[in-house]
Amino acid sequence: MSKIKTSLVLEGGGLRGAYTAGALSWLIDNNIEFDNAYGISTGAMYLCSYLLKSKEDLYDFSVKGLTDKRIIGIRPLLRCGRIVDYDFLYDHILIKEKHFDISPLKNIKCDAYIGLYVFEDSRTEYFSVKDIDMNTLKACTSLPIIGKPVVQNGKTLMDGGISDMIPIGPSIDDGCNRSLIIATKPQSFSRKPAKKAIVNLMKRTYPQCPQIAEDYRIRHINYEKQINMIRDLQNNNEAVYICPSQSSNVTRLGGKQEDLDKLYTLGYSDMENQKEEILTLLKR
Repeated sequence: MSKIKTSLVLEGGGLRGAYTAGALSWLIDNNIEFDNAYGISTGAMYLCSYLLKSKEDLYDFSVKGLTDKRIIGIRPLLRCGRIVDYDFLYDHILIKEKHFDISPLKNIKCDAYIGLYVFEDSRTEYFSVKDIDMNTLKACTSLPIIGKPVVQNGKTLMDGGISDMIPIGPSIDDGCNRSLIIATKPQSFSRKPAKKAIVNLMKRTYPQCPQIAEDYRIRHINYEKQINMIRDLQNNNEAVYICPSQSSNVTRLGGKQEDLDKLYTLGYSDMENQKEEILTLLKR
């Protein structure tokens, strides 16, 4: 019998990540840890808060922080020419106002990774949270067109969700055979092909990396591949797939605070409702 190696896999989803934050708070309350962990986009940011065991940050960031009109909407558009001001979010709110500190991650036992799209290599790559700083974390949530690339150690970085929406691939590659996957979209979700206008805009915006537009064009195909990987794991009793059991008014970039609070609570309650399944999966 092979040794059990557990992993936590987190999808992105922008403001819909409030669901993930609620689910991670449940994990903290139940003292559940993993051998490995993988996060994409906002899933990467909330992964860091989970590893730091900070329920307060999970709630404040997902329910209160991202509704700040200084971050998303007209104000940042007028201030910096983009609908989301990631510099203000990280440099001002998270660092100066919230004093968010990820330096303790250097000492965690879990092998945890966040996905970043690397322009120079034309692909999503995974970086250990033990080696990142806040600038790297900013890059992992910076969406194409909406945000801007972050240059770090000679690498041009953006949100890894361009090609890896659910980072199940690296979990499998690392030999994890028991995975808890937390998604932000319902079971019925079907990703549609990218609009040609958006693909063409990406070609014009990032001429130095033609592959990024191609990866966005086939994003729906990659998503289906990742879902199929998860289904295979489920069929082999090697994964539990947690996703919203109810519809929500929250979108990637929009949501009222009360709706985000409901989504956070839903994430927590969905985990509780599947408690026995989760504990059985992770039992060593």
